[in-house]
Amino acid sequence: MTDFDRAAIRAFRFLDCRFDPATGEAQLEYAFDAGPVLVETVRFPVAPFMLSPARAAAVQRALRLLHLVAGVSYYKAAVPPEIRIEGYDIDAETAALLTSVYENGLGEFAYRNGLALRGKIHFPGTTPGDAAREPDAVLSDRALVAIGGGKDSLVSIEALRSLGVAQTVAWVGSSPLIRACADRTGLPTLNATRSLSPLLFEYNKQGALNGHIPVTAVNSAILVLAALLTDHGQVVFSNERSASYGSLIPGTGEVNHQWSKGWDFERQFAAHVRRAIHPDLHYYSLLRPYSELAVARQFARLHHYDQHFSSCNRNFHLLGERPAQRWCGICPKCHFVFLALAPFMPKPRLMGIFGRNLLDEPEQAPGFDALLEYRDHKPFECVGEGRESRAAMDALADSPAWREDALVKRYAREIRPQLDASERGLAPLLEPSDDHGIPDGLWERLRAHFGA
Repeated sequence: MTDFDRAAIRAFRFLDCRFDPATGEAQLEYAFDAGPVLVETVRFPVAPFMLSPARAAAVQRALRLLHLVAGVSYYKAAVPPEIRIEGYDIDAETAALLTSVYENGLGEFAYRNGLALRGKIHFPGTTPGDAAREPDAVLSDRALVAIGGGKDSLVSIEALRSLGVAQTVAWVGSSPLIRACADRTGLPTLNATRSLSPLLFEYNKQGALNGHIPVTAVNSAILVLAALLTDHGQVVFSNERSASYGSLIPGTGEVNHQWSKGWDFERQFAAHVRRAIHPDLHYYSLLRPYSELAVARQFARLHHYDQHFSSCNRNFHLLGERPAQRWCGICPKCHFVFLALAPFMPKPRLMGIFGRNLLDEPEQAPGFDALLEYRDHKPFECVGEGRESRAAMDALADSPAWREDALVKRYAREIRPQLDASERGLAPLLEPSDDHGIPDGLWERLRAHFGA
């Protein structure tokens, strides 16, 4: 076993990265100080890949971006004061992007570990910026759409289908639930896999720091590389505008569990992809203009996935090929999805999805209080804003179907009297915003589709 002394480590090193088009395998290499090499492997299906020189150059640039972003999984083990990039150079703009990803994406990690990382992460950017423009490397208009097994990506997939956009659904990892949802779409699929270095798990046993990383940033870099390999000109995620708002921690400020799902990350990452990877590759979230409640309303119009989707993170690692129960019913994701769908879905249908009525279980009050930001802060989970939860609960308090349930009655009795008029009413939260990166020709059609 390799000794790992976190306090003694001075530098995190990006060593090298390689991609073999014959096997579809990428290798990413890292190290701490003069320690052993940590090797991560990312595999892309449907190899071999026949790449023109221009496409191969774009793939190499995307591979380096993946190397740099995926390094966050290893850097966090020791958070040493120095970062070295040894296999190649990066420019100042790339360094700024990476500093933002590491500082903001490790915000929850830093908070939980009692660390102050802001201003202490420095990527060495030295070379001049180099625009990525190869006219013979034009990409198709097909969309590579990230699927996560929950309601949001399914709303995006069905919206793109309705709008006639050719798409492939893609995911990273080996979740049976995600595969079942992907198969349910009936669309072409692409499943990449990521194998972390076994050394990292040894380090964890020896006192390495651990915690939440910006996994959406890593998966975004993986799918950008996959898009170049498979000739997709769009990489589409399904992050709604609520993802841009974090948890307000007394004495600390805002900590956003899902920062890499937010608008700041999307805007920075998309600009980098167009500038430095490929000028015709569009990275964006289809749901960015919409609130979680607007997405829930749209999902309620679909019936095809009721017995296939799940947003329950606690259950993902337990699911078999045909899981009997896809929802634990006690985690923040279960609480929020149930609450968000309730105003838009018949009660028997929603109870059929979850197998129970979470709003009629008095012992669940603390979990829903956190969603409402009542006596607690928003959970460190991918859930909507407190004002969305309050608006949804307020609508249920006026609904004959829901108002007698234990937690809805409690809300009407204890919490509603403390709210002002701005905290009530769903309608304002269902309107789209103008902050998004959706291509113009698609946006107007999407807006009409959501409003239909």
